[in-house]
Amino acid sequence: MTPSEQIEEYILRHIEPEGEYLHRLWRATNIHLLRGRMASGHLQGRVLKMLVQMIRPQRILEVGTFSGYSAICMAEGLEDGGRVYTFEINDEQEDFTRPWIEGSAVADKITFIIGDAIEEAPRLGILFDMTFIDGDKRTYIPTYEMALKVTRRGGFILADNTLWDGHVVDPAYSHDAQTQGIESFNDYVAHDDRVEQVILPLRDGLTIMRVR
Repeated sequence: MTPSEQIEEYILRHIEPEGEYLHRLWRATNIHLLRGRMASGHLQGRVLKMLVQMIRPQRILEVGTFSGYSAICMAEGLEDGGRVYTFEINDEQEDFTRPWIEGSAVADKITFIIGDAIEEAPRLGILFDMTFIDGDKRTYIPTYEMALKVTRRGGFILADNTLWDGHVVDPAYSHDAQTQGIESFNDYVAHDDRVEQVILPLRDGLTIMRVR
Protein backbone atom coordinates (compact mmCIF):
# COMPACT_ATOMS: atom_id res chain seq x y z
CA MET A 1 0.00 0.00 0.00
CA THR A 2 1.39 3.41 -1.03
CA PRO A 3 1.62 6.31 1.47
CA SER A 4 -1.27 8.09 -0.25
CA GLU A 5 -3.40 4.95 -0.03
CA GLN A 6 -2.54 4.64 3.65
CA ILE A 7 -3.59 8.25 4.23
CA GLU A 8 -6.88 7.69 2.39
CA GLU A 9 -7.59 4.57 4.43
CA TYR A 10 -6.81 6.50 7.62
CA ILE A 11 -9.18 9.31 6.60
CA LEU A 12 -12.00 6.89 5.84
CA ARG A 13 -11.65 5.35 9.30
CA HIS A 14 -12.00 8.77 10.92
CA ILE A 15 -14.99 10.31 9.12
CA GLU A 16 -18.72 9.66 9.11
CA PRO A 17 -19.39 6.09 7.94
CA GLU A 18 -20.52 5.59 4.37
CA GLY A 19 -23.71 3.81 5.36
CA GLU A 20 -24.84 0.35 4.32
CA TYR A 21 -27.05 1.48 1.40
CA LEU A 22 -24.41 3.70 -0.16
CA HIS A 23 -21.80 1.00 0.30
CA ARG A 24 -23.99 -1.46 -1.58
CA LEU A 25 -24.56 1.12 -4.32
CA TRP A 26 -20.81 1.74 -4.58
CA ARG A 27 -20.14 -1.99 -4.93
CA ALA A 28 -22.91 -2.48 -7.48
CA THR A 29 -21.66 0.50 -9.48
CA ASN A 30 -18.17 -0.96 -9.71
CA ILE A 31 -19.40 -4.46 -10.48
CA HIS A 32 -22.07 -3.68 -13.07
CA LEU A 33 -21.03 -0.42 -14.74
CA LEU A 34 -18.05 0.55 -16.85
CA ARG A 35 -15.88 3.24 -15.26
CA GLY A 36 -17.36 2.60 -11.83
CA ARG A 37 -14.74 4.90 -10.34
CA MET A 38 -16.82 7.80 -11.66
CA ALA A 39 -19.10 7.43 -8.63
CA SER A 40 -18.18 9.90 -5.89
CA GLY A 41 -17.45 7.32 -3.19
CA HIS A 42 -17.19 7.51 0.58
CA LEU A 43 -14.94 10.54 1.14
CA GLN A 44 -16.32 12.81 -1.56
CA GLY A 45 -19.85 11.73 -0.73
CA ARG A 46 -19.41 12.84 2.89
CA VAL A 47 -17.86 16.12 1.71
CA LEU A 48 -20.84 16.80 -0.56
CA LYS A 49 -23.25 16.08 2.27
CA MET A 50 -21.32 18.41 4.59
CA LEU A 51 -21.20 21.20 1.99
CA VAL A 52 -24.97 20.96 1.57
CA GLN A 53 -25.40 21.16 5.34
CA MET A 54 -23.14 24.25 5.40
CA ILE A 55 -24.66 26.04 2.39
CA ARG A 56 -28.22 24.98 3.31
CA PRO A 57 -29.62 25.12 -0.24
CA GLN A 58 -33.27 24.46 -0.97
CA ARG A 59 -32.77 23.59 -4.63
CA ILE A 60 -29.73 21.75 -6.02
CA LEU A 61 -29.00 21.07 -9.69
CA GLU A 62 -26.75 18.14 -10.55
CA VAL A 63 -25.41 17.60 -14.08
CA GLY A 64 -24.37 13.97 -14.48
CA THR A 65 -26.20 11.49 -12.27
CA PHE A 66 -24.29 8.34 -13.24
CA SER A 67 -25.30 5.73 -10.62
CA GLY A 68 -26.97 8.22 -8.26
CA TYR A 69 -24.37 8.09 -5.48
CA SER A 70 -23.67 11.83 -5.30
CA ALA A 71 -27.34 12.77 -5.66
CA ILE A 72 -28.19 10.61 -2.65
CA CYS A 73 -25.32 12.09 -0.62
CA MET A 74 -26.42 15.66 -1.36
CA ALA A 75 -30.04 14.81 -0.61
CA GLU A 76 -28.94 13.43 2.77
CA GLY A 77 -27.70 16.91 3.68
CA LEU A 78 -30.87 18.75 2.67
CA GLU A 79 -33.26 20.26 5.15
CA ASP A 80 -36.98 19.49 4.97
CA GLY A 81 -38.48 20.72 1.71
CA GLY A 82 -35.18 20.68 -0.16
CA ARG A 83 -34.76 18.90 -3.49
CA VAL A 84 -32.02 17.70 -5.83
CA TYR A 85 -32.77 17.84 -9.56
CA THR A 86 -30.29 15.51 -11.22
CA PHE A 87 -29.83 15.14 -14.99
CA GLU A 88 -28.29 12.18 -16.81
CA ILE A 89 -27.84 12.48 -20.57
CA ASN A 90 -27.18 8.76 -21.11
CA ASP A 91 -30.60 7.07 -21.27
CA GLU A 92 -28.97 3.63 -21.01
CA GLN A 93 -28.08 4.53 -17.43
CA GLU A 94 -31.70 4.78 -16.30
CA ASP A 95 -32.40 1.07 -15.72
CA PHE A 96 -29.55 0.87 -13.23
CA THR A 97 -29.83 4.26 -11.55
CA ARG A 98 -33.55 4.86 -11.09
CA PRO A 99 -34.17 1.83 -8.79
CA TRP A 100 -31.23 2.84 -6.58
CA ILE A 101 -32.49 6.41 -6.25
CA GLU A 102 -36.09 5.34 -5.68
CA GLY A 103 -35.01 2.74 -3.13
CA SER A 104 -33.01 5.22 -1.05
CA ALA A 105 -34.20 6.82 2.19
CA VAL A 106 -34.08 10.24 0.50
CA ALA A 107 -35.97 9.34 -2.67
CA ASP A 108 -38.61 11.98 -1.90
CA LYS A 109 -35.92 14.67 -2.16
CA ILE A 110 -34.57 13.67 -5.60
CA THR A 111 -35.98 14.32 -9.06
CA PHE A 112 -34.12 12.16 -11.59
CA ILE A 113 -34.35 13.37 -15.20
CA ILE A 114 -32.99 11.74 -18.35
CA GLY A 115 -31.95 14.49 -20.74
CA ASP A 116 -29.44 17.18 -21.65
CA ALA A 117 -29.18 19.53 -18.67
CA ILE A 118 -27.71 22.33 -20.78
CA GLU A 119 -30.97 22.54 -22.71
CA GLU A 120 -33.50 21.25 -20.21
CA ALA A 121 -32.45 22.58 -16.79
CA PRO A 122 -33.27 26.23 -17.68
CA ARG A 123 -36.74 25.09 -18.77
CA LEU A 124 -37.52 24.05 -15.20
CA GLY A 125 -37.80 27.75 -14.33
CA ILE A 126 -35.96 27.19 -11.02
CA LEU A 127 -33.30 29.43 -9.51
CA PHE A 128 -30.92 27.02 -7.82
CA ASP A 129 -28.92 27.64 -4.66
CA MET A 130 -26.23 25.12 -5.60
CA THR A 131 -25.15 23.37 -8.80
CA PHE A 132 -22.88 20.33 -9.07
CA ILE A 133 -21.25 19.80 -12.48
CA ASP A 134 -20.09 16.23 -13.05
CA GLY A 135 -20.99 15.44 -16.66
CA ASP A 136 -19.06 15.28 -19.93
CA LYS A 137 -15.73 17.02 -19.40
CA ARG A 138 -15.72 18.20 -23.01
CA THR A 139 -18.79 20.36 -22.34
CA TYR A 140 -17.82 21.80 -18.95
CA ILE A 141 -17.67 25.39 -20.22
CA PRO A 142 -21.18 25.45 -21.78
CA THR A 143 -22.49 23.57 -18.73
CA TYR A 144 -20.89 26.19 -16.49
CA GLU A 145 -22.41 29.03 -18.51
CA MET A 146 -25.82 27.40 -18.15
CA ALA A 147 -25.23 26.96 -14.42
CA LEU A 148 -24.45 30.67 -14.01
CA LYS A 149 -27.83 31.51 -15.52
CA VAL A 150 -29.79 29.24 -13.19
CA THR A 151 -27.80 29.63 -9.95
CA ARG A 152 -28.68 32.58 -7.71
CA ARG A 153 -26.23 35.30 -6.75
CA GLY A 154 -24.41 34.17 -3.65
CA GLY A 155 -25.09 30.56 -4.62
CA PHE A 156 -22.45 27.93 -5.23
CA ILE A 157 -21.32 25.98 -8.28
CA LEU A 158 -19.19 22.87 -7.77
CA ALA A 159 -17.28 21.12 -10.55
CA ASP A 160 -15.87 17.63 -10.16
CA ASN A 161 -12.76 16.02 -11.68
CA THR A 162 -10.97 19.32 -12.25
CA LEU A 163 -7.52 17.79 -11.68
CA TRP A 164 -8.41 14.78 -13.85
CA ASP A 165 -6.04 12.28 -12.22
CA GLY A 166 -3.22 14.78 -12.60
CA HIS A 167 -3.56 14.74 -16.38
CA VAL A 168 -3.96 18.53 -16.41
CA VAL A 169 -0.22 18.84 -15.72
CA ASP A 170 0.91 15.82 -17.74
CA PRO A 171 1.97 16.65 -21.33
CA ALA A 172 1.28 13.05 -22.34
CA TYR A 173 -2.46 13.84 -22.16
CA SER A 174 -2.38 17.20 -23.91
CA HIS A 175 -4.19 15.80 -26.97
CA ASP A 176 -6.89 13.96 -25.01
CA ALA A 177 -10.28 15.63 -25.58
CA GLN A 178 -11.51 15.18 -22.00
CA THR A 179 -8.26 16.54 -20.57
CA GLN A 180 -8.44 19.48 -22.95
CA GLY A 181 -12.00 20.13 -21.78
CA ILE A 182 -10.94 20.24 -18.15
CA GLU A 183 -7.88 22.39 -18.86
CA SER A 184 -9.97 24.87 -20.85
CA PHE A 185 -12.58 24.98 -18.11
CA ASN A 186 -10.00 25.58 -15.37
CA ASP A 187 -8.40 28.39 -17.36
CA TYR A 188 -11.81 29.88 -18.12
CA VAL A 189 -12.96 29.91 -14.50
CA ALA A 190 -9.62 31.21 -13.21
CA HIS A 191 -10.15 34.40 -15.21
CA ASP A 192 -13.90 34.76 -14.64
CA ASP A 193 -14.66 37.63 -12.25
CA ARG A 194 -18.29 36.51 -11.97
CA VAL A 195 -17.23 33.94 -9.39
CA GLU A 196 -14.83 33.38 -6.52
CA GLN A 197 -13.15 30.01 -6.87
CA VAL A 198 -10.94 27.48 -5.13
CA ILE A 199 -9.76 24.03 -6.25
CA LEU A 200 -9.58 21.36 -3.58
CA PRO A 201 -7.18 18.45 -4.25
CA LEU A 202 -9.91 16.09 -3.10
CA ARG A 203 -9.94 12.76 -4.91
CA ASP A 204 -9.88 13.88 -8.57
CA GLY A 205 -10.12 17.61 -7.92
CA LEU A 206 -13.19 19.55 -6.77
CA THR A 207 -13.62 23.21 -7.73
CA ILE A 208 -15.92 25.29 -5.55
CA MET A 209 -17.21 28.58 -6.95
CA ARG A 210 -19.34 31.24 -5.31
CA VAL A 211 -21.42 33.36 -7.67
CA ARG A 212 -20.67 37.05 -6.98
